[in-house]
Amino acid sequence: MTKRLYFPSTESCARWMLLGASMASLLSIATSAGAQTNALHTGTKKEAIMTMKQDLAMRAKEIHWPEGFNPATADLFSHNELLINASCEKIWGHIVDARKWPQWYPNSGGVELPEGTKVLGDGTTWRWSTFGLSIESKVQEYVPHTRLGWYGYAPGTRPSFYHTWYLAPQGTSCLVITDEVGVGKDAAHLRETDESLLHRGHDLWLATLKWVSESN
Repeated sequence: MTKRLYFPSTESCARWMLLGASMASLLSIATSAGAQTNALHTGTKKEAIMTMKQDLAMRAKEIHWPEGFNPATADLFSHNELLINASCEKIWGHIVDARKWPQWYPNSGGVELPEGTKVLGDGTTWRWSTFGLSIESKVQEYVPHTRLGWYGYAPGTRPSFYHTWYLAPQGTSCLVITDEVGVGKDAAHLRETDESLLHRGHDLWLATLKWVSESN
């Protein structure tokens, strides 16, 4: 009997290559604190910020924070930004298409949007997993191509995290900023055990967002 050989499609190969590269990046940022670099809006590169104090000093003043989520009094905070060579509209499309996050951002999974919902919108509530935790999120701020903010919490509990995206055109490119505040005992515990984990995870998110935005 002749055996048939299976050759994966070009799309499948590309997806596995991206996943492998992303996982390698995640391993790298988990074991080599301080080795990361961030491309800033000035066009220069700077050593990655790995402490909450440094992140607070760099936080974006353009972000709108809801009551109870003031970075100055937060138990945990991270700031990340990256210049991406794509339009803010194109990048926005990848950010709001939450169902596809796991295809290019390995720190996400199990995305469940409400029935009939294709992408995130104003007031959307959905469930997903990130940093190994199953959470629920709800969109609080939604300004197409510019601002997106959502609460994060364990289902049935009060919001304990607030994640933001701010996109600013830079010529034909786009400066993407993602800041997040954590409040409460869980956020405080994370800061005590691994203060830079949130920052490193968001570095990876921006790196893979850049890859998918510039290659598609």
